[in-house]
Amino acid sequence: MANPVFSEKVFRNTVATEDTGVMTVGGTAIKSLVLIFMVLIGAMYTWKVAYEAINPASVQPWMYGGAIGGFILAIIISFKPMWAQYLAPVYAVLEGLFLGGISAIFSQAFATKAPGIVMNATLLTMLTAVVMLLIYRAKIIKVDGKFARIMMIALGTIMLYYISTWILSMFGVNLTMLHDSGPLSIGISLVIVGVAAFMLLLDFNFIEKASEAGAPKYMEWYGAFGLMVTLVWLYLEILKLLAKFAGSRN
Repeated sequence: MANPVFSEKVFRNTVATEDTGVMTVGGTAIKSLVLIFMVLIGAMYTWKVAYEAINPASVQPWMYGGAIGGFILAIIISFKPMWAQYLAPVYAVLEGLFLGGISAIFSQAFATKAPGIVMNATLLTMLTAVVMLLIYRAKIIKVDGKFARIMMIALGTIMLYYISTWILSMFGVNLTMLHDSGPLSIGISLVIVGVAAFMLLLDFNFIEKASEAGAPKYMEWYGAFGLMVTLVWLYLEILKLLAKFAGSRN
């Protein structure tokens, strides 16, 4: 499994019992919708704060608090899948706080250049998820060990890119060409969006295989959580990509 959340170790260490019940695809789908709803609740709050506050910076504590809190919970859930049934909804709300704040910032910054950038990013994320689900169900792309290894290499490369650019920026290295609206920057974003989209195939595969293997009921929350991690990443990358396209039109 290329998604770090869906590791083979987690898959092997889950055993269903009569007390826990058995994981199903339908149950995971319902819990995914619950998490999406929780994200929207958090996002609507920080969006409201950002647009009603006299000082726009007042949204930053909520935004960064949500990002840090969500990151910490994601790590905990990754190591303790059984806790996902309790922590995944909290994670979703925290991620919503972050997404609402960052979305409001993008919306205000591109109100003239790209009105509706947040709505477009949301719709594109939903459309991408539906398309990838259809591709998975139609078995157009074979999701096997080879595909997972390719995705692992791609994900590792992206993580290395994120970390290296962050470190270089701390030392004052000029990385404008990697973050502006130029062809190179847009190309990098397109690749990352593509990888995030294909990660959804692995998420769907994990949920299906875990359900077929009779994973315990709490794994529905874990599967929904893993899917949410990918969707949040996909949305952020699409939002950044649309912003770069808007900047390139100047």
